[in-house]
Amino acid sequence: MPKKLASMQPYFFPYLGYFSLIKNTDKFIIFDPVQFIRHGWIERNRVLKPEPENDWQYIRVPLASHSSYANIKDIKIDNSKDWKSKLLKQLGHYKRKSPFYNETIRVVENGLSIDTESIVLLNTNCLKNVCEYLEIPFNYSIFSEMGLNIDNNILSPDDWALYTCKAIDGINEYWNPVGGKELYDKEKYAKAGIKLCIQKMNLRPYPQRRGPENIITGLSIIDVMMFNSPEKIREMLDDYELI
Repeated sequence: MPKKLASMQPYFFPYLGYFSLIKNTDKFIIFDPVQFIRHGWIERNRVLKPEPENDWQYIRVPLASHSSYANIKDIKIDNSKDWKSKLLKQLGHYKRKSPFYNETIRVVENGLSIDTESIVLLNTNCLKNVCEYLEIPFNYSIFSEMGLNIDNNILSPDDWALYTCKAIDGINEYWNPVGGKELYDKEKYAKAGIKLCIQKMNLRPYPQRRGPENIITGLSIIDVMMFNSPEKIREMLDDYELI
C-alpha cells in the first residue's frame, strides 16, 4: 500500500483543497520554516460579505510587528486587539441563511479558543477542530518540531518535500496541489523512489442561498461548512483529479 505525504504552510481556515490533501494522505506536515510572505493565507482568508453585496471579505488575525525576513514559525499574533470578537461578528450575517450556522460557529470558536501568540499553533488548532467536525483523520506534525536536519540538502524549492519524504519511514508518495505544479520535478522524485502526485480540485458551486450568478467558490472552509453537512463536505473532498 502506498504511504502518502502532503505538506502545506499553516493557513488560516483554508479552502476545501487543503482539507482534501489532509483527508487523502496518510501524513500531513505543517510547513513553517520558510519566510513569511505578507498578503498570503497565513493570517487571513475569505468569506462572503452580507447581502446585498454579492462579494467576499477578508477575516484576519492581527500580527505583531516582525522583521520582513521572519520565518512563519516566528510570527506572533497581536492579542492586544479584540480580534476574535470582530471576526465572529463578521460571520454573523450567515445566521440568516446558513443551515449549519450554529455548528460552524462552534468549530470556529473552538479553533480560536487556544491561548497562544503563535500563528502556527493557532492555525493548527483551527485545522484540528475542522477535521474533528468533518470526521476526517488529521495525522500531522509541525515541521519545526520534527528535528529534521535537511537544510544542507536544499538546492531547489521542491527539495524540502523530497527530503522530508526520505526522512519519514515508509513514505513513497508525495501529494501537492496543482498551484505548485511548476516547482516540482517528477523525474527527480521518481529517481528517489517517490511518486509525485499533483492534485487538481474540482471546486464545484454549492448553494449559498443567493442567486446562482452570485455563487463564489474557493472561499474559506468556514463558508463551505455554513452551507453543507459534514457528509456532503467529505464527498466534496474526494472530488479531484491526480495529474
